[in-house]
Amino acid sequence: MTPSPKPDVAALPRSLGVFGGVMLTLSCVTPASSLFIVVPPLLGSQGSGTVITLLVAAVLSLGVGFCYAELGTLVPSAGGEYSIVGQLLGRLTGWLVFVISLVSLLVIPPIIALGTAGYLSSVVSVDPALAGAAVMALAVAVGVLDIKSNALITGIFLGIEVLAAALVSVLGLTHVKQPVSSLLHAVVPDGQGGTGPFTTGVLISGLAVALFTYNGFGTAVYLSEDLKDPRRSVARTVLWSLLAGVVLITVPVAAVCLGVDSPDQLAAGDLVAIVDSWAGSTVGSFVSLCVAAAILNAVIVMVLQNGRVLYASARDRSWPDPVNRALGSLHPRWGSPWIATLAIGLPGIVLALAVPIEALLGFTGVVVAVIYLLLGCAALTARRARHRATPAWRMPLWPVVPAVTIAALAYSLTQQSARDLVTTALVLLAGIAYWFGYLRPRAATHWVLSLPADLAGPDTAVQAGPDTAAPAHAGTAPAAPAHPALSEHP
Repeated sequence: MTPSPKPDVAALPRSLGVFGGVMLTLSCVTPASSLFIVVPPLLGSQGSGTVITLLVAAVLSLGVGFCYAELGTLVPSAGGEYSIVGQLLGRLTGWLVFVISLVSLLVIPPIIALGTAGYLSSVVSVDPALAGAAVMALAVAVGVLDIKSNALITGIFLGIEVLAAALVSVLGLTHVKQPVSSLLHAVVPDGQGGTGPFTTGVLISGLAVALFTYNGFGTAVYLSEDLKDPRRSVARTVLWSLLAGVVLITVPVAAVCLGVDSPDQLAAGDLVAIVDSWAGSTVGSFVSLCVAAAILNAVIVMVLQNGRVLYASARDRSWPDPVNRALGSLHPRWGSPWIATLAIGLPGIVLALAVPIEALLGFTGVVVAVIYLLLGCAALTARRARHRATPAWRMPLWPVVPAVTIAALAYSLTQQSARDLVTTALVLLAGIAYWFGYLRPRAATHWVLSLPADLAGPDTAVQAGPDTAAPAHAGTAPAAPAHPALSEHP
């Protein structure tokens, strides 16, 4: 039987430079919401040791950032991690990365959005579910606009975030009450006015959440089909975004740890109350509003990037053809994958209103660690003969960096809660069922991993799948030729 042609999927317009890419990517790292939403539980369990945990996570994230930078320039696809892993480690592995990513892409934006009401409470009392749903709705409305409009909007919000982080840093460092040695010889609050030792086990237990704190620098890969000259700009966007995120999160945390009266204040995890104690309720309210703006900013970028992942899955024929055609269509005016953006964003409104999804925060940390680990594995294979000639940024200290990253993340996963690991395993089992039930019987025509048409050429022979492209027409991205090595994967 002759394979059916791939559905027409228009190519995203390349209109984004490195600066705009960093603004969008750093907005997804969302320093302020990470600082005020993700970090407080770490402060409660790790005390002043949170700074050490964040620095260890930053080193690991740098290793992962090197992997993102090299792999994102080698396989610059809006599919991000799933396309990279699928083309380097096999189609089934790539599919499983897509599945666990898709679940986290659905739940992370509403998890973040649900924190909005708490930071608006100093001005107005709002039901958390309604506030979360409203933030999701606004994010979806902005997310369907063109990429330049999104870069401008998120850049303005990012300026507000940076201001909030800088304010917390200045206040903490001008109200120092703890010795600097407390950051090196950390103690953990026991919640009863006492403290305990900060051990290696305590550090490891918080590492997955600390990695999640910086998570988002990989957004540059999702934007690779919007970026100009992605073979160069993806690496720059990844590394500059990671560096900025580490500074904007870690410095304020260190300032908070030095500025509190006692470890019990860290155990409470209420950073706004700490700011109130330093500068009064007016400044605390201002910081709270900045955090609310940061949450909206983060959700906008998440919805934008998640829509591009779903768009890429349609180009790679993950679904029945009518679904692929719908998800792969671009808005005639804005050039955005608007149906895919709506499809990934609108369920978040429902989740924010009706589902207690905060409990999935630990699961998302495990998902991040699993994906990072697989990216490390992919990086070990990225310089095989058939990839050696591809123009791409190459990381220093290869293969040491990916090897150490893999080992550290594998150990970190062994220390995570059984519930979060079981949840991840169940999601993977559902993905395996869809693979064997729908995709594998259609392996010649479905889940065919491809790159945009403007990158087609001798260096794109990494494409998976035996089908050939339909004739190209204006605005359509045809599939690149198949590579037999990838066609052998089940």
